[in-house]
Amino acid sequence: MKEKFYGLDHLRTLAIISVVLFHYPKLSNAKPDWLVSASQFGWTGVDLFFVLSGFLISCQLFQEINEKNTFSFKKFFIKRIFRILPAYFTIVAVYFSIPYFREKESLAPLWKFLTFTQNFGLDKNHYGTFSHAWSLCVEEYFYLIFPLVLIFLLSIKQLRKSYLLLIALFLLGFVIRYYCYTYLYLPKINSKEYEMIWHKYIYYPTYTRLDCLLAGVSIASLYVFLPNLWGKIAKYGNLTFILSLLILTASFFISKDRTSFSATMWGFPLIALGYGLMVISAISPTSFLFNWQSKTTTFIAMLSYAIYLSHKGLIHITNNLLSDINLDENLILIASIIASTIGAILLNKVVEKPFLKLRTKFIN
Repeated sequence: MKEKFYGLDHLRTLAIISVVLFHYPKLSNAKPDWLVSASQFGWTGVDLFFVLSGFLISCQLFQEINEKNTFSFKKFFIKRIFRILPAYFTIVAVYFSIPYFREKESLAPLWKFLTFTQNFGLDKNHYGTFSHAWSLCVEEYFYLIFPLVLIFLLSIKQLRKSYLLLIALFLLGFVIRYYCYTYLYLPKINSKEYEMIWHKYIYYPTYTRLDCLLAGVSIASLYVFLPNLWGKIAKYGNLTFILSLLILTASFFISKDRTSFSATMWGFPLIALGYGLMVISAISPTSFLFNWQSKTTTFIAMLSYAIYLSHKGLIHITNNLLSDINLDENLILIASIIASTIGAILLNKVVEKPFLKLRTKFIN
């Protein structure tokens, strides 16, 4: 990216806080009552991450294409490898070598983590440890397939008509979710493990979760390739933010029962639209998100990937260590957040930053 979007740091901070607070009640026996209700919509923090990833990755590629009519496939993958894999494989190693770190009893097979296929057929009831890595699997396949699609479109000189492909994929998502809900989930709806089955066939697979990534790609294409239209939209940054809140409020009520048909069919695309509008607001110069600079959110945003990877294990350990002490539930929550932050700082300084420096040397 050629310019720093501080608004995206605010959204990345919102995303990671939402995810951590959503996971916390499931990891702790000492959970504050207020948190259970306040974090109900926190599961959509992952969807916000998807929109951000779709925008940032495609924007980088689109800008290079706009300038050179091509892009470096090799350079793109080198950047992704050095950014994603070192910290990820470090946490995978911790999970497999230190059983005390595991928030649940059993892990999925190692090969699934190494091949980023853990999200396919994921049984969270029996292999719930490090289950949140499912979202990285979705993103990794996006990083793999998206550049290949761009290469194909460039080779046939049809990049300008790629919006047709975006529309087709978006509509295909409805078809796939309808099929999975009707033929894979409904026949087992009376099972005791109905919620796990819904997650297995609808929530975790890559092919059912493309809405938010497609929203990010659409925003990037608008930003890079249609500057005149973008300029008109960007004049209403704060209004766009308000509209995003209204749509997300509607999606909250539609998705209260995540395993319902309405949530399955309409919840995901509505959430993608809501967070997509929020990203548009964050990169619009007229928006308060764009103009608000905060060292706190920039710091948290920098740590967001490390926090995401390690927070479940660190919350689990913190709660275990404090379980025999008669502490207030809110203090245990604060201690868990502090532990997650310290762990993320260590992961960032010991693994992420050295590999990012190595990446720069490697590319040069």
